[in-house]
Order: sequence, then C-alpha cells, then structure tokens
Amino acid sequence: MRILVANGTVVCPVQNINEKKDVIIENDIISSIEKPGSVPSAGFDRVIDASSMVVAPGLVDMHTHLREPGHEGAETIATGTRSAASGGFTSIAAMPNTNPVNDNPYVTSFIKTKAKEEGVIKVYPIGAITVNIDGKELAEIGEMHNAGIIAVSDDGNCVMDSYVMRKAMDYCKQFGLPVIDHCEDMNLKGQGVMNDGYYSMKLGLRGIPAVSEDIMVARDVALCHHTGCRTHIAHVSSKGSVRFIRDAKQDGIPVTAEVTPHHLFLTEEAVAGYNPSTKVNPPLRTDEDIEALIQGLKKGIIDVIATDHAPHSIEKKDIEFQLAKSGMIGFETALPLCLELVRKKHVKMPELIKLMSANPAKILGIQGGSLEKGTCADIVIFDQDREWTYTEDAIVSKSKNSPFIGKTLKGKVLYTVCSGRIVYEA
Repeated sequence: MRILVANGTVVCPVQNINEKKDVIIENDIISSIEKPGSVPSAGFDRVIDASSMVVAPGLVDMHTHLREPGHEGAETIATGTRSAASGGFTSIAAMPNTNPVNDNPYVTSFIKTKAKEEGVIKVYPIGAITVNIDGKELAEIGEMHNAGIIAVSDDGNCVMDSYVMRKAMDYCKQFGLPVIDHCEDMNLKGQGVMNDGYYSMKLGLRGIPAVSEDIMVARDVALCHHTGCRTHIAHVSSKGSVRFIRDAKQDGIPVTAEVTPHHLFLTEEAVAGYNPSTKVNPPLRTDEDIEALIQGLKKGIIDVIATDHAPHSIEKKDIEFQLAKSGMIGFETALPLCLELVRKKHVKMPELIKLMSANPAKILGIQGGSLEKGTCADIVIFDQDREWTYTEDAIVSKSKNSPFIGKTLKGKVLYTVCSGRIVYEA
C-alpha cells in the first residue's frame, strides 16, 4: 500500500526535522521525506492531507498493563492495542503481572502469539524478575529472553530483597536486558493508599510517605553502580527520587527513568472526592513534587513519559477507595495531556516526541522513534490545537477507570499508522 502524508509539520528529533514536509509510505516502510507539494498525489492508494497537523514517529509506551492472560474482564490484548492506537501509540511494552505471571517462556510466547493474531500495534512482553513476582526466586530470565522479552520487572511489587535484586542485575547484564524497577519500600508503605500529608489526614486515609520511594531508588541506583546493569526507574513521583537519579547520571551510572502523565498533572488534592480512579501506585503527590518532575524532564534527568496504563474492571475499581485496586487507564489521554508541557514552554515539540517515542525505543532496544528513510512506517498524525471532550462512551479501552472523564482536552490524534497500515482514524 502506498500512502502520501502531505503538507504536515514533520517532527523527527532523531533527524532534527521540525518543518513542513511530505512523507511517502510504501508497503511497510518510509520510502522518503520530500518538500511539500513536490510529490504528485496520483498513484497513491491513500492521500492524507496533514495541513495544520503534526506528523511524528509513532509513540512508544514502555510501561503498560494489558491484563491478558487472566484478567480479560479489565482488558485484552485486542482491546488494549486498539486503545493504544487511538492514543497514537504504535509500540507498547506489557508488564508481567498477568495470571499466570509472565515469569516463564510459555507465557511470553502466548503474549507474542496473541498480539500477532489480535493486536493492531506492536506488543513487546516484559518478563518478571522473580517467580510469581513475589521477590524471592529469580524467574526463568534466560529462557524468557530467548522467547522474546525485552526487559524484566516485578512492577506492581518491589523486589525488597537486595540480594535477589543484585542477582537479577548481574544476570540481566549478561543478556543486555534492562531491569525496570518498581521502587517502593513495602514496610514503609504499610496499608497506605495515598500520599502521606495534609490531605491523607483530612480525608482519614492511610498515607504513603515519599521516602518509601526515595529509599528504594537510592538502593537500586547503588546496585546499578555495583553491577553495571542498565536500570530503569519506573513511574517516578517524588522530588527525592529525581535528586537521586540526577546524581547517578552525573556519576555516569547507567540509570534511566520515566514519569507518567498523571503524576505530572494531578496532585494528592485530586483524591479529595474519594474517586477510586485517583488511587494509583505510587500515589499522586504534591505541587512541589510535580515541579521537580517537570524540571527533571527539562534537564534530561527523566528520559521517558510512559502511561502506566492500568485498566481495572468495575468490580475491582468502583468500590470504597481503601479497597479499590490502584491504577488508571492512560493510552487515550497521554498525548493531549502532555501537549500542555509544550504549550507552557516546559519542553519543545521535538523534545516531547523524543520523550514519548525515540527515548523509550532506545532504552528498550526496539524499532521506533524515527521517521528516517527505510525505517518501519510507524507514524502518529495529530492536531495539537483541536479540543475535544473525553467521554466514557468514547473510551476505546475495555475499562473506564480515568479521572479525566468529562474533561475537555486539547490535542487530538487523527491517524495512527503502524507498519504502513492505518490502524486508527478519528
């Protein structure tokens, strides 16, 4: 199939392009990028007029939960990939906390096969660090690597045993696999359900202190330094974590980090209505933490914006706040929320695309993040100024657990192209 994307503002940080161009797609690759209007439209199967639109590499989400196998009531690979496509994502990495856990090559192979058969975009499995993500015994990392995992994580659980984490890092270094860390001292967290502070006291909810994250970030930075294994800190939420990561990078330690849109745009105050969709892990924190996270993005301390898309069924989410599962869906709101960073001049558009596409692809060692000639045609086309209302009826995900429902968002994905196929069109 031949597609001409005409007269769009092409943003490709890898090639340092940020100007009007025509993009030509032939079969599944980008065959060329030309001056606007220089390519006749005749002979193309599809011509997309991208005037007033941004044309960028497809977004890459390195932190998602697709729930299949085992929790198909919340999400499936089919529904999750369609939701991701509607948000402009062409590649996503799936965390292992499924049922059964992706801690062996058989589950890894199941996910890859299911994604190939039913997914509309690319799905990369992340394997568990430990068996059943219980932090005690290393999972079958080598065999999962052979089956196709691209990283390991016990996300949802912290590997509390430092010796086990050290062994995992030593082992993963041999395979070139990054370790993605969920940093949380479970003893300090206790039965906490939101950030420890004024609002937890006001609402009568048990608090989770930011230091519970900071301590584990410091530990894993130290273990990264000791082992030399590439280490990625997931969903950073506190100013203390940003400081530890900054110091690690200054010392040349191979640490990278991510932040989620909800930790950038919501504070603990959002919990005031006891909306279970605002219960996330790590919890929403303070304005001071948000400022540190934004500075972390601006200064290159934080490398990636990832959604931590975490769908849950009504039965597990629409209940009393203390009992509700942690997490919110995020594929469909990520880009419009993060475009606010551009409008407020925290980052420029090429930097945002780098954070949401090129950087995660590089960290995971997968294709994507570039519109270079000859690369796979993974593209997102969006109108950064279009306003729209995020309604429950419009949600593509199988789950509806989002605090942004009913909000007016600015910035709309209009087309997503994966491997040369239009997989989403508004």
